[in-house]
Amino acid sequence: MGKTIAQKIIAAHLISGDMTVGSEVALRIDQTLTQDATGTMAYLEFETMGIPRVKTELSIAYVDHNTLQCGFENGDDHRYLQTVTAKHGVYFSRPGNGICHQVHLERFGKPGKTLIGSDSHTPTGGGIGMLAFGAGGLDVAVAMGGGAYYITMPKMFKVNLTGKLNPYVTAKDVSLELLRILSVKGGVGAIVEWGGPGVATLSVPERGTITNMGTELGATTSIFPSDDITRQFLAAQGREQDYVPLVSDPDAEYDRIIDIDLSALKPMIACPHSPDNVVEVASLKDVKVDQVCIGSCTNSSLMDMLKVAAMLKGKTIHPSVSLSVSPGSRQVLTMLSNCGALADILASGARVLECACGPCIGMGFSPNSGGVSLRTFNRNFLGRSGTKDGQVYLVSPETAVAAALTGYITDPTTFSEPLEITMPDSFLVNDSAVLAPVRAEEADQAEVLRGPNIKEFPKSKPFTDSLTAQLVLKVGDNITTDHIMPAGAKILPYRSNIPFLSKFCFEVCDPTFAERAKAAGDGIIVGGSNYGQGSSREHAALVPMYLGVRCVIAKSFARIHVANLINAGILPVTFENPEDYDKLNQDAKLTISNIVAGMEAGKLTVTDENGFAFNVVCNLTERQRAILLAGGLLNYTKEGGV
Repeated sequence: MGKTIAQKIIAAHLISGDMTVGSEVALRIDQTLTQDATGTMAYLEFETMGIPRVKTELSIAYVDHNTLQCGFENGDDHRYLQTVTAKHGVYFSRPGNGICHQVHLERFGKPGKTLIGSDSHTPTGGGIGMLAFGAGGLDVAVAMGGGAYYITMPKMFKVNLTGKLNPYVTAKDVSLELLRILSVKGGVGAIVEWGGPGVATLSVPERGTITNMGTELGATTSIFPSDDITRQFLAAQGREQDYVPLVSDPDAEYDRIIDIDLSALKPMIACPHSPDNVVEVASLKDVKVDQVCIGSCTNSSLMDMLKVAAMLKGKTIHPSVSLSVSPGSRQVLTMLSNCGALADILASGARVLECACGPCIGMGFSPNSGGVSLRTFNRNFLGRSGTKDGQVYLVSPETAVAAALTGYITDPTTFSEPLEITMPDSFLVNDSAVLAPVRAEEADQAEVLRGPNIKEFPKSKPFTDSLTAQLVLKVGDNITTDHIMPAGAKILPYRSNIPFLSKFCFEVCDPTFAERAKAAGDGIIVGGSNYGQGSSREHAALVPMYLGVRCVIAKSFARIHVANLINAGILPVTFENPEDYDKLNQDAKLTISNIVAGMEAGKLTVTDENGFAFNVVCNLTERQRAILLAGGLLNYTKEGGV
């Protein structure tokens, strides 16, 4: 039987394990990336391991999240990241150089290579034929130290594309259509491969948009072939030597095949407050718009920005709309400036923001109270924008501009002007904002500078054979990592300070949670389906661990979050009978007995203080059991585990 693209890359990087769906495989990792909101913790973890130099082919630290410096905290983190990476062999992308996924696609991604990053949208690299995974910071630290990255062998989905996109219909609309089909849970446990004749009509930036949004499906990752379109993009970036052709075998088998006719697609929009709440843009034509934000790692490429400039040229945005534009990289911004497109954007009345994540993570440009905000981003979770009652919609850049000009949600296909943008034959290459590390022989003399906001990695507890703990919080379905550990300008500067950060844990769901959890000593959280969807932020596991949470019982988990829970020493289990969820009350005392034997058997019994007993399933590998019994991945690694 032939192999899919992903299966070929996995086979070439397999360290151990069986490539049977559902079994654990260990992969060799070629490249890693971090961003500053998660990176400080990842490098603190790497330092704790005591490994002097990274062992990957390439590791890069990006500063793109915490670029607002309203106090000393972010500046101190940037200084720490620059000095710790220099010492340990990691390249450093300076603030202002751009969003990690955009810059990595432009300058460093290589077809056929493996990449993990401490950001859930690392699968953007699949647009260039990489096998790229979002992961927790501790997994990235282990990979930088030469350790394997462990995943459950996924199923293989294929999306067959036919036809060609019509004018004003975009790659973002393709992503939203697949979210409409599959939902935010539909890709769990699968790698999505994009194929069919329609693939040849999509540029690498368009492919990157699609693989970026694959994260919102819950997919393990997404990937495109590496073909002549890939080669042309790499050649334009001065990197043709990195090109490797990569396609699936004709007889490769897939667990599910989905057909999408690009020529039949309409502009789509995700309504509040979930990326899969998708309808056609034309159905919402009477919705007044207060704010429009264009950018993020999903839609900030040069191609996107040139389309935006072309639509805005000679026009002025509607008086009731505030428009922000965030180019994805310094390369994009400079090329916009050189060709005059930036002037067209500015003349429209738009506000041009820094080449960073910005509004996507609630770092500035929050909407007004109850404001309708159209964003070209990848997530519209409640409160993520920084405004608790903000009504955030996800759209393409073309739909965003149409709304900015009319003041209402508007189908961009009603615009009559032709919109033809071609990829440049060559991009402006200037990597001066990417700093190389010191040479290995000079590393001993390199000083790592830490500010007072950078605290030690919190210590977790090993499991014994019995646990009695209070049910400190009961929540529903689709709890995101934004619910657990919010982002935003108020909180993100404290990502390297777990004690302070803990004050905001589950603030969206229950403002009293942090205080109650700490008072309880040992705690258990109960959740519904798809618990922990969204960001890869390991803080959504580390902070509950710091507050005493020992176990999470849910109907189902998101992939990255369950790995982060195990890494933090928190036991993730699922209800054997989902109806038992309804029988549990917050604040009840729960006891889990015979933990060691139950972990091995894959089933544990939980009893509440009134004698009600129910079973939970713990599908753990031998390695995961050892990590939990050691009290987390860091303890396990220090004790010699691999």
